[in-house]
Parts: sequence; structure tokens; C-alpha cells
Amino acid sequence: MRQVEVNRNTSETQINLMINLDGSGRAELNSGVAFLDHMLDQIARHGMVDLKVIAKGDTQIDDHHTVEDIGITLGQAVAKAVGDKSGLTRYGHAYVPLDETLSRVVIDFSGRPGLEFHVPFTRARVGTFDVDLAIEFFRGFVNHAGVTLHIDNIRGVNAHHQIETVFKAFGRALRMAVTLDPRASGVIPSTKGSL
Repeated sequence: MRQVEVNRNTSETQINLMINLDGSGRAELNSGVAFLDHMLDQIARHGMVDLKVIAKGDTQIDDHHTVEDIGITLGQAVAKAVGDKSGLTRYGHAYVPLDETLSRVVIDFSGRPGLEFHVPFTRARVGTFDVDLAIEFFRGFVNHAGVTLHIDNIRGVNAHHQIETVFKAFGRALRMAVTLDPRASGVIPSTKGSL
């Protein structure tokens, strides 16, 4: 029930994505963007989700469409996997350090897409990866998962560390939020009765 597959096919990208929210952190990744694969692996390992992403995009132009569309597809898959959100913990948060860097991510499966992204990257690229694409990934995710997501890099000097702590913290916050609370079985985690 919490394992889904989503396909997204446009003139810019073709994506096949599978996720199991109750996995063990296994990842099979071939996005065509090596650094993104590294970040998606952080989500799988720290989120304890099994994640498969096979993508082909117009990376001869740049990586923008591929990164954004994988964010969109991941959001669609997570939304489908949580269903009506019955029994869901709903909220999740994590702080993750890496040497001099510290990032915090807070997520709410509110049904209302919203992103606050505050990461003052110290340089424009990590290898060939344009760090501006991180916000595009998360914007695509929130708009299609229907979540509120706050991402803050509290401190950091190394841009690789900044982006990696964000993705690790995101995985851990996601893991917490999608955990089923045995005390709330069958209950929608909202006073309104729906999310």
C-alpha cells in the first residue's frame, strides 16, 4: 500500500520512479545527473525508504528539467503512497551536521504546498552541479506532495556540505513524518478530520 510507482513523460524528461515508504534505505539511481543521484541516495538512506529513479532528460541543455521533474515525480509518488494520511505522524523535523555545517528541515503533510528555502550557498556550483537547482527540486516536490517544507542552513562554509546536510535532514524529517503512529490508527492527524 505504501509502495508506489510513478512515470512522468514530457518532451524534456522521461522518469520512472518507485518508492517504498517502509523500506530499508536501498536506492537504485540513474538520473543522468551524478550529483543528484548522490543526494537522492541521502534521502533513501536517511529516510529509510527504498527509492528507484531511472531518468532521461535534456541534460545536453542543462540539468534543470531533470532535477525539477524528479522533484515533481517524487512528490507525486509520496502523495500517492501516504494516501488519505490516516495514522500518519504528519510532522517531521531533523537537524543534520557535517563538519562546520548545520542544516534543519521541518515538514508538515498539511495538504498545503509551501516552501521556505533559506540556504546561503557559498558558491554557485558543486562540481558541475548548479546549486540553484536544489530549490527547484524541493519546489517541485512540495507542489506535488502537498506539504509545507522549511529548509534552513544554519551555518556552513563548504557548499557541498551545505547541500548534503539539507538532503540528509530532508530524508530524516520525511521518515519521521510518514511514520505510522500505532496510537492513531485510522485517525486523520488533523482537528478538521481531513488533510
